[in-house]
Amino acid sequence: MSAFTALVRRDVALATRRGGEAALTLGFFVITIALFPFGVGPDPELLGRIAAGIIWVTALLAAIVSLDRLFRQDLEDGSLDLLALSPMPLELVVLAKCLAHWLVTGLPVTLLAPVMGMMLQLDPEAYAPLIIGLALGTPALSLVGAIGASLVLGARRGGALIGLLVLPLYIPVLIFGISAVEAALAGLPVLPHILIEGAVLVVSLPLAAFAGAGALRLAMD
Repeated sequence: MSAFTALVRRDVALATRRGGEAALTLGFFVITIALFPFGVGPDPELLGRIAAGIIWVTALLAAIVSLDRLFRQDLEDGSLDLLALSPMPLELVVLAKCLAHWLVTGLPVTLLAPVMGMMLQLDPEAYAPLIIGLALGTPALSLVGAIGASLVLGARRGGALIGLLVLPLYIPVLIFGISAVEAALAGLPVLPHILIEGAVLVVSLPLAAFAGAGALRLAMD
């Protein structure tokens, strides 16, 4: 666990130092959401109705922005080979890098979502399911994204390929995250949608670990 924690700290520190990855993600998240009132109009009722969808779709796109750098830098400087030779299983390496990615991208987006909801006139009853859904959904986005990032590692134009690979897999997270907010606004039970979102996260953990590790081994061969 000490090696796992050290790897998470290393990746967070590197992401913070090289170009402010967290600032880039948050900047993309905020600016993209701020553009929607100009596109659909300033009507508070309209913005409040589509606010949850705007926030979720933008959070999804913000997660994709930094996926190309998840493993590529380590492959180019040889760190990935050293990690593969270390006593820590490669599956744990993948999970550590996913956790670091979520701390840099998903967690700030989740914390900033209520502010963006206020800007879009989101109903106060929707804040709790929105935050809980993002807290469960954004880690799943990082885990599923790691599979795509490992599969295209070493390929030309890998950044574009990642989006094509992971966007269809992000659809369940998006659907149930938005459905939780819609259920709260309609006075319906929210828990089933939250539980499904949590189930997606639980399934994504072993899937990302084993699929990502297998793809990394192929990329290093």
